[in-house]
Amino acid sequence: MPLSAHHQEPGRRNVNAFGTRVNRVEDTRLLTSGGVYVDDLRVPALIGAAYVTFVRSPVAHAVITGIDTSRAKAHPGVVAVYTAADLTDLPAPQPFRRPEHGEGFFAEPLLAGEKVRYVGEPVAVVLTDARYDGQDAAELVDVGYERLPAVVGPAQARLDDTLLFEEAGTNVADQRDRDTDDTAVFADADVVVEREIANHRVACVPMEARATAAAFDGTRLTVWHSSQNAQRCRSTLAETLGIPSDAIRVIVPDVGGGFGAKIGIDRDAIVVAWTAWKSGTAVRWTEGRAENLVAMSQGRAQLNRVRIGGRRDGTITAYCLDVVQDAGAYPRTSTLAPVTCTMAPGVYDIPHVRTGYRVVVTNATPVNKYRGAGRPEATAAVERAVDLFAAEIGMDPAEVRRRNLIAANAFPFRTGTGARYDSGEYEAALDRVLGAVDYPRLRAEQAARRDNGCVNVLGIGICVYVEMTGGGGETAKVIVDGDGQATVLTGSSAQGQGHQTAWSMLVEAELGIPMDRVTVVHGDTDLIPRAVGTYSSRSLQLGGSAVLKAASDVRDQARRHAAGLLGAPVTDVVLDTGSGTWHAAGDPGGSVSWAQVVKYAEVESISADVEFHSDRPTFPFGAHVSVVEVDTGTGTTTVLRHVTVDDAGPVLNPVLAEGQRHGGIAQGIAQALFEEVSYDGDGNPLHATLADYRAVASADLPDFELEAGATPTDANPLGVKGIGESGTIGATPAVQNAVIDAVAHLGVRHIDMPLTPSRVWAAIKEAGGESLSQR
Repeated sequence: MPLSAHHQEPGRRNVNAFGTRVNRVEDTRLLTSGGVYVDDLRVPALIGAAYVTFVRSPVAHAVITGIDTSRAKAHPGVVAVYTAADLTDLPAPQPFRRPEHGEGFFAEPLLAGEKVRYVGEPVAVVLTDARYDGQDAAELVDVGYERLPAVVGPAQARLDDTLLFEEAGTNVADQRDRDTDDTAVFADADVVVEREIANHRVACVPMEARATAAAFDGTRLTVWHSSQNAQRCRSTLAETLGIPSDAIRVIVPDVGGGFGAKIGIDRDAIVVAWTAWKSGTAVRWTEGRAENLVAMSQGRAQLNRVRIGGRRDGTITAYCLDVVQDAGAYPRTSTLAPVTCTMAPGVYDIPHVRTGYRVVVTNATPVNKYRGAGRPEATAAVERAVDLFAAEIGMDPAEVRRRNLIAANAFPFRTGTGARYDSGEYEAALDRVLGAVDYPRLRAEQAARRDNGCVNVLGIGICVYVEMTGGGGETAKVIVDGDGQATVLTGSSAQGQGHQTAWSMLVEAELGIPMDRVTVVHGDTDLIPRAVGTYSSRSLQLGGSAVLKAASDVRDQARRHAAGLLGAPVTDVVLDTGSGTWHAAGDPGGSVSWAQVVKYAEVESISADVEFHSDRPTFPFGAHVSVVEVDTGTGTTTVLRHVTVDDAGPVLNPVLAEGQRHGGIAQGIAQALFEEVSYDGDGNPLHATLADYRAVASADLPDFELEAGATPTDANPLGVKGIGESGTIGATPAVQNAVIDAVAHLGVRHIDMPLTPSRVWAAIKEAGGESLSQR
């Protein structure tokens, strides 16, 4: 597929950048000299910087009776100690507003001064000359706590027996109940199945934990921050600190993973920036892994009740989803539960869909966006519901899906929840993955193992999904200088996605300037003052479209100068993108270079600064089949195969797309089988180290089998959709369904994630069956 048919010039080569396997150009630096992350910065402004250490609450819920910092301040090497009492000159924290009442509660302070609401909440901050003196000094800060009962989990929060915010009068921060009784929509259903499904809390676990450095020169505050969008950081800092945006510069160096938890800037990093502004001392902060696991925002944490009904011929006629979103101690986002409700029906043409949600606060680390942010939760709920329905009517789950999928000729399709799906070929994706695994053969092998009484049983799990990505705008500036080299200033912010490679490919295809002569710059608010950043799988479809638009504008400007240099009419001048030279039509021998064109224009460079905007999101889709083996004697699961179609439109570079798919699938399997953030009854975290939090390892995973799919969208000139979150959306329910399918013949109908050996073994026992190893 060419970049866009309307970008082709008369006589111009039909350059096809799409589908070209190009190795990531950023990897040479990252794998040799290494990346430069916040903790690696050795810039003059940070010479002699003090080190920041947070004093964090060891209890989940308590009134602070006093804070004594005198011993810490007297400790050798301590530069300063700050508490909430030192922040009184800042604007009051903005409350989270309950839409139905318009009143604001649930405000999150920068430092807790009156009450703590989760283990790990910051109550003070210590600055020291030496990095490793910080912990010793922090332990000298004496904080008095009067313990209160902890609210653990959304079910307890709904009772309102203990309130995190007494002034709110409830633990419900936001809600939208279903406005109609669902009795009527299920009236003609032969079968109705209802179940509560937990989509448990997980940690983000980026390779690089949170890190911030800051320096104030008396006029401007410069903040280096590991983030997914520098510009949002700057606006949040300006609002929170009460200083003008133009007095702040935010720089994002290399980022070692974000996954949504690094969108913008959270309160810990704001405090770090404030300490530099307050003290006049440059500061640094890099959190340790144990700190990261209890203090960085976490993901998922929903309790979903599904009700699905239909006819015995496999037709689904109604689906209801009620979401309870655990926000943790402070609601940091208002989008997770609403997005889950919007995407509730998934890929299915269901006549009646009803949704509602409640957002509750609990004594746990705050929840925010995590790879997929509301969309994986919707898919996990409906895909489990479909399997439950299929089991109830005794029909193969693949056949139930096929009978209810939205038809390929129905797009654009408006769902019962109001989403407008742009394009899709859901049945084709399902058929492709079923064919790749030889589905009939797998079912025959499963039956044979069961008949033979094998201890190691086979499970096949299916997920067909659709997600919502992009929408909105992004900026880009393309500059071609007098040496014929190009620079791209992009509003998109990379955390491993490969923007240097992708943007260079687009520039080479559009301008003919070789990739090794293209420099990509991101994450500096002085150089790129307007931008949105990277999240919601928006980079290529919005950031890439902005780069394409800017490069096209540069080409159009340059053509006029090339015409003057060549002495030819503008309409006769073409750019040969194969050689990167300009010539008059019919006279390729009389060509001129980019450097000559810029010099002729008598300017330092030819540039275009643009913003691309799309008025609607895109809807990637796909199908996953997971094949697992479960040892019924121990409950241990082994993933044997995982086959996927992840259709995000035309693929610019398969190397980048496959890398995104691999990472997402790994995280999706990890949630299904291994990873879980958990708390005891007092709100104490049971996951404070990687010895306790079971992060996935390569040995846990098979080689992923990636099938192709490329259904374009008309929402952007590249025809592309987002790919970064697809794996986490499709893999999790496929694996969960596979494990439950493996032990369904033993009477198991459902197991909540993560499907650990102990949980699977217990489900077999609870179902009333004995493990096959005991027969």
